[in-house]
Amino acid sequence: MTRYTGRCACGAVTATIAGAAIQVRQCWCRQCQRIAAGSPTTNAMFATEDIAIQGELTATSYVAASGNTLIQSFCGTCGTQVMGQSSARPQFRTLRLGFLDTPNDLAPQVAIWTEDAPAWAVIDTKLERYPRQPPPPAVKA
Repeated sequence: MTRYTGRCACGAVTATIAGAAIQVRQCWCRQCQRIAAGSPTTNAMFATEDIAIQGELTATSYVAASGNTLIQSFCGTCGTQVMGQSSARPQFRTLRLGFLDTPNDLAPQVAIWTEDAPAWAVIDTKLERYPRQPPPPAVKA
């Protein structure tokens, strides 16, 4: 059963996601601010096995401030950010909410790397916060 679908701006990359989001996070790390034009990225974390991507992704990797290697994947044609993955958590992928067709029920629950947020950032006081790398999310059975 497909729970979510996604597509890039040009339609070259699409996805179907079978499972529920494990957690929805806003990430304020500097690298995410770079790819989100100064704001945080907002990402829904899913089990890797629940995601099927169609089309060709372009990727870049780097060692993040956490010490983990991160891979950022995007459409090489239109540049739409698709997902991130961490060497520390290969069982998860974080899909960008802007890539998902109808992410309306995926409200952020956690704000991470808040120590990198600019002074003007408005972070919802209801969100659980982590100044740096959070612990892995609990997977609901």
